[in-house]
Amino acid sequence: MRTQRQVVDYSLQKRAVLRELLAGRVGTYDVCDASPYLKNAARFHGEPTDQRCPICRSENLIHVHYIYGDELKQSAGQARTRAELPVLAMTLREFQVFVVEVCPGCDWNHLVEQFLLGRDGLAGGTEDAAEQETASGATPRRRREAQR
Repeated sequence: MRTQRQVVDYSLQKRAVLRELLAGRVGTYDVCDASPYLKNAARFHGEPTDQRCPICRSENLIHVHYIYGDELKQSAGQARTRAELPVLAMTLREFQVFVVEVCPGCDWNHLVEQFLLGRDGLAGGTEDAAEQETASGATPRRRREAQR
């Protein structure tokens, strides 16, 4: 996505959890604990992947995208499909996306990554930048001429 920024990848943490599980220091019930809400979100809003579950190895993982941000108001915390994210990114200034992988078979779930989306990530073309320039006395037209 064009405006994706500040990406945090949790693959090292996932490997550490799996290593603890294989060593026997953590039980299967401790890591396979997806809530009913998460399983429903995976069923209705999730994006299937080609990756097999690292625990049961019988089901493919599903990615669920949760969105959070001040501009979302009542929509904050909802699961959205990946196709909806670019549309939201062009209409909202900034919001955070959390991607969670879920196994529908054994209830494994883990945070995969988080990132920011929104118009604030567009380089130089935001309405807010034009408003700030106008408030400071410089018009957007003068700025464009000065850049040439």
